[in-house]
Amino acid sequence: MELAIDADVNALIRRALAEDIGPGDATTLALVDPALVLDAVIVTRPAITVCGTGLASAVFRALDPDMQCTVCVTDGAAAAAGAEVLVLHGRAQAILTAERTALNFMQRLSGIASLTRKFVERVAPHGTIILDTRKTTPTLRALEKYAVRCGGGENHRMGLYDRVMIKDNHRHLAGISGGLGLGEAVSRARARAPGLAIEVEVETRDELALALAAGPEWILLDNMTPALMTECVRLIAGRCRVEASGGITLDNVGAVAATGVDAISLGALTHSAPAADLSLEIVLPG
Repeated sequence: MELAIDADVNALIRRALAEDIGPGDATTLALVDPALVLDAVIVTRPAITVCGTGLASAVFRALDPDMQCTVCVTDGAAAAAGAEVLVLHGRAQAILTAERTALNFMQRLSGIASLTRKFVERVAPHGTIILDTRKTTPTLRALEKYAVRCGGGENHRMGLYDRVMIKDNHRHLAGISGGLGLGEAVSRARARAPGLAIEVEVETRDELALALAAGPEWILLDNMTPALMTECVRLIAGRCRVEASGGITLDNVGAVAATGVDAISLGALTHSAPAADLSLEIVLPG
């Protein structure tokens, strides 16, 4: 896969570099010859699913437009422990000054991609889709959701604008404002947002019955046991697509997938993924 380096991404890169550099990289400016050109390589210590090579390259080129960046492992591909991921050739000052910002992006995104890949592999026998959520780092959502795709997952809604998601708080407040039933809530949502898929969150069999009668495109089974999920999937009987969420880990995701749900969504993919361990090494001559 390849990330599009558009105006928004370039603006993010400029802000990230400005945050780190401030008025200048004091150490590099004091010690490194501005005319020095050299090679460097980004290496992964553990085995990972790589993400962010194009973004890291853009970071280095922001400080040295002539920087040569050779991608050794493409985004979405596996890299073995100790593998070279990105090779650089350019001004030493630019490499050292951009190093931390580039690595921060790559470590974050590769961590998300690697965790997503683990979940995808656990549910592969069942054909279940792994989805992300909106539990992302503010302003980094597009990048983090790209990382989920690199790990083999799929994106849920990007924001509040591209799917109707009726949760318990919406139901409670709709009821407070005039006894609005779930069926009427779905009808109002369809009238207000034609063309958008509608998803209803349920926690019990009784709520499921009301949701099914309302006719949404998706039903979200929230914080249910695998046994209850299995029963709900049987009751739904293909009338809409089914998502499971809440309390799902690598240890139990296989059991959840075995219930027959179409998709499993996990906030942990983006809010709890450990950063990948990457380092930049200067290639010294001789």
